[in-house]
Parts: sequence; C-alpha cells; structure tokens
Amino acid sequence: MIRSNNKTRALFDAWYANKDNSTGLKEQDVLENLMHQGFFRELDLKVKFLDTLYFSGFCQDSRNVTLVATVHANCCRGMAAKLADLTMVARNWKTYKRLASVNTTSAFRWSLHRACWRSWRN
Repeated sequence: MIRSNNKTRALFDAWYANKDNSTGLKEQDVLENLMHQGFFRELDLKVKFLDTLYFSGFCQDSRNVTLVATVHANCCRGMAAKLADLTMVARNWKTYKRLASVNTTSAFRWSLHRACWRSWRN
C-alpha cells in the first residue's frame, strides 16, 4: 500500500525512469537498487516489506496457500505473460478450494510460472 504524496510520486518517477534505462533488470530489482542507493532515506520514506507467506508472487510462491491474501505478477515481463500465469493462479485457486472442501489440501501445489520465466528469454 502506498499513500499518494510528493515523496511517493518522486519515488515512482525515479523508479520508472530507472526501470526504462535498466536493460535486463526486473522492476523489483530496480526498486531494490534505489533502496540500497539510499533513495528511500533521501525521501524520508518508511518502507515495510510484505511477507510472501501472505502475499504470494511469481518470484517466490507462498509456502502456505491457506494464508495467501493476494498473488502478484512480479518477475514477469509483459502483460501476456502476466495474464497467462495469473489465469493459471485462478485455476490453482479453484483446485485448492475443491481440495479444501474435502480436506485434502496437502495435495495442493502451485503451478509453475512458465510464461513469466519465458518472458525473460525474449
């Protein structure tokens, strides 16, 4: 969650300017570089990272599907890859709910995020 103000707008401006000039880096990597370069401190931003236990993503799946609040399509390049793998997540969720209704969630596994992985080969 980000509250819109001058500091966060400056962060997004810098992030996207750097992203567009950082060949081969994912958006998350560019943001992490800004953090390590002290940009967050310069802007006096307070940042807290979300635990992937509750916020699953394509860089790292949550270890416990029963706790997932949301899934984000980080680590993907392009909307087609994101859409393909998020569609698979929706199918995974339906499978999980079906398994949960018969109390066999131990059989649940996230599908591989193949479209996202392939998106980096182009």
